[in-house]
Amino acid sequence: SSSTVNDFQDLLNVLEDLGEEEFIKLKWLLQQSSSLLGFPGIRRSRLQTASRQDAVDLLVQTYSLSGALQVIRTLLEKINRNDLLLMLCASSSGSGQRKRKKQRLVDIYTEVYVTAGCDVHINTQHEVRQMEKVLKPAAEIRVKPRDMFLHPSGEYQPIRTVLTNGIAGIGKTFLVQKLVLDWAEQRSNQDVHLVFPFTFRQLNPLRAERFSLAQLIHECIPETSSGNSNYDKSQFKLLFVLDGLDESRLHLDLHADHIRSVDATKTSTAEVLLRKLISGRLLRSARLWITSRPAASGQIPRQFVSSVTEVRGFTDLQKEEYFRKRFRDEEQASRIISHIKASQSLHIMCHIPVFCWITATVLEDMLASRDTGELPSSLTEMYTEFLVFHMDRTKEKYGSEKSIQYIASLAKLAYQQLEKGNMIFYRKDLMESSVDLKEASVCSGVFTEIFREERGRRDKENRFSFVHLSVQEFLAALYVSMLKKRSSRKAEAYIDRALESPNGHLDLFLRFFLGLSLQTNQVKLRELLVTPWRSSDSNQDTVQYIKKKISENLPLEKTLNLFYCLSELGDRSLVEDIQQYLSSEGLSTDKLSPVQWSALTFILISSEEHLEIFDLKKYSASDEGLLRLLPHKPFHFLSSRLDDCNLSERSYAALSSSLSCQRSCLRELDLSNNDLHDSGVKLLSAGLESSRCKLEILRSGNSSGHLIQTV
Repeated sequence: SSSTVNDFQDLLNVLEDLGEEEFIKLKWLLQQSSSLLGFPGIRRSRLQTASRQDAVDLLVQTYSLSGALQVIRTLLEKINRNDLLLMLCASSSGSGQRKRKKQRLVDIYTEVYVTAGCDVHINTQHEVRQMEKVLKPAAEIRVKPRDMFLHPSGEYQPIRTVLTNGIAGIGKTFLVQKLVLDWAEQRSNQDVHLVFPFTFRQLNPLRAERFSLAQLIHECIPETSSGNSNYDKSQFKLLFVLDGLDESRLHLDLHADHIRSVDATKTSTAEVLLRKLISGRLLRSARLWITSRPAASGQIPRQFVSSVTEVRGFTDLQKEEYFRKRFRDEEQASRIISHIKASQSLHIMCHIPVFCWITATVLEDMLASRDTGELPSSLTEMYTEFLVFHMDRTKEKYGSEKSIQYIASLAKLAYQQLEKGNMIFYRKDLMESSVDLKEASVCSGVFTEIFREERGRRDKENRFSFVHLSVQEFLAALYVSMLKKRSSRKAEAYIDRALESPNGHLDLFLRFFLGLSLQTNQVKLRELLVTPWRSSDSNQDTVQYIKKKISENLPLEKTLNLFYCLSELGDRSLVEDIQQYLSSEGLSTDKLSPVQWSALTFILISSEEHLEIFDLKKYSASDEGLLRLLPHKPFHFLSSRLDDCNLSERSYAALSSSLSCQRSCLRELDLSNNDLHDSGVKLLSAGLESSRCKLEILRSGNSSGHLIQTV
C-alpha cells in the first residue's frame, strides 16, 4: 500500500539524516537488547557493514514495519535526535500510527516557558549566571509558542520579525521544531502557507556560494516582485525560521547605513540574501523568526525587530512534569523531584532541559543499579556520575584503556577550546587535541552521547560540539585536574583568574575544578585522576581563601559564584550561621561583617521560596540595609514593606531608580512612618512617572493617618 511505501521511505530518510557517528551509534544500540524495549538485538555481523538501505531492510525483517518504527523512535530519543523523532512522528500514516504518534509526542515533549518584552541587548555574562539571576515567572508576560506572532497585549499590531533569546540548551531549537510540526499537522498558524526552517549551521558553509532565494525555495514565490509589504494582504503567507544566530559565521552587516533591495530571482551570496531578508528589502511581507543566545542577539538592530521573546526553560512545575513523564513510577518520580528541590544548584540548573536530561540519565541508572547510597547533590557530583555512566558503557565494549584514552582527548579538547572561547570545533581542532576522529567514530558511549558531529553540506567541513557548554566546562576542569604538574596554589590561581574574568566565563569551570578536588569525586574518577592531588588540609586552605575574597567587597555576581564554589567544596558555614540568626530572630545587621552581609544577600537571592511580601525590618530597618538589599530582592516581590525604617534621601533615590527598572515586579510599596520631605517626593515621582513602573499602590504618611495612593 502507499502508506507502507511511505513508512519505508520515512525510515530511510531518518537514517540518511543521521551523521556518520550517529549512524554507527544507532547500529551499536541495535545490538543491545536492553535498549530496545523488549525487542531482540540484531547480531553485530549483520550490522557492521550495513548501509542505511541495508539497515532498513534488516529492521523490517527482524521487527516487522510497525516494530521497526517503534524501535527507531526509541533509539532516536536515546541519541538525542528529537528533531528526527518529531519528523518521523509527523509523517507516520494510518490511524494506528496516528494514535501512537500523539501518545509519543506527549511522552517526549514538555513545554518550555517563553516570555515577552525583553530588550534586545548584548549580554556577555556566563549563561548560568544569567539563569541564577532570573526572576520568578509571576512578574512576566507568558507567550504560548503558537502565539509567537501575536502581540502580548492582545491588540492587533503587525509583527514581521520575532527575535527569540535563550541560553544554550534551554529549548530554542526544540521550540522551533514543535512550532513547525504543529503547523504541518494543522494545529496552529494556519494562516501561513509555507514554512522554511533554516539553521545557521546549515547556512554557514554556503557563505561563499551564489544562488537565488527563488532557487532555494523551489522557484515558486511569485510574490517576490509584487512589492506588497503587508502579511495579511499578501497572496502567499511565508514564514522563514533562522535558528541559531549565535552559531552564524556569516557577515550580515545589518548595521550598515544603506541596504539596497535585491531581486530574489537573481543570484547572490547567502550573506547578502539573509541581510536583505532580515532588513525587509526582500520579501517584505514574509514573517521571520530568529533564535539566538543572548550574547549574539545584538547582531540584529532594533529597527529590524518587531517583537522580542525569551525562552526561559522549565518553570518549577514544568521540571516536575518532565521527570514525571520520564519516570512513570510515581514513587520514584517523587523521590527524584524532592531530591532536586533539596539541592539549590541542581534545582537552578534544571531550568535547562538539557540538564534535566543529564540528571534523568544519571538518576535512572543509579536507582536501577544501586539499592543504597546518596544521590548526587552538587553539580560536580552530577556531572561526575554522568561521565562515569558513559565511561562504564564504553569500557564494556572497548576496554578500560580505550575509554580512558577517549576521555583524556576530549577533556584536552574541551580545555583548549574553552581557553579560546570556542564552543564549535572543526577537524583541525580535534587533531590539535589528539582526538583520533576515525577511531572515535566507532566508539559509542562517551563520544556519541556528550560529543556530537554535524555533517557539512556536500563536501563541506563537518562541525563538532559538546551537547552543552556546561559539559565542555566540566571536561575542561577534569583536564586540569589530570595534569601531572600540580601545586597547592593551583586552586587559588584559578580562583583569581575567574574573579578577573569580566564576563564570568570561568565561573562554572571553577566550580567543577574545586568540586573535583573532593575525595568522593576523585574516587569515582580514580582511573583518570591517577594520583589524588588535593588533601583535606589544602581544601581547607582553599575555603579560607574563598572566604577572604568574599570579604573584599567584590561585585555581587562574583561573590555569588564564590558561595557556589564553597557549596561544591561542601562548606556551608557562612550560610548556616546567617540562617541560624534568622531562625532565632537574633540577627543584628548593624553588627554584620562584610562576609556575613554577603552571606545574607546570597540567601535572599538564592531563596526558592515564592514569597509575596518583603519586610525590610526583618533584616535591617535602615538606609544601609535597604541599599545593600534593594538591587537583589525587595523589588522581586509583589509587595515590599519599608515602613518605620528611618529612610533618608539616599534610599528614595535608589527606590526611584528601582521603580523604573524593567525587571521590577513590585505592585505595592509601604513607606509609612518615614520622613519623605519634598526632596523625597520629587525623587519618588520620577520613578512613578516611568512607563516601566508597575506600582499600583503606594502607602505613605505618619502614624496618625496613612495616605494611600493608587498609582
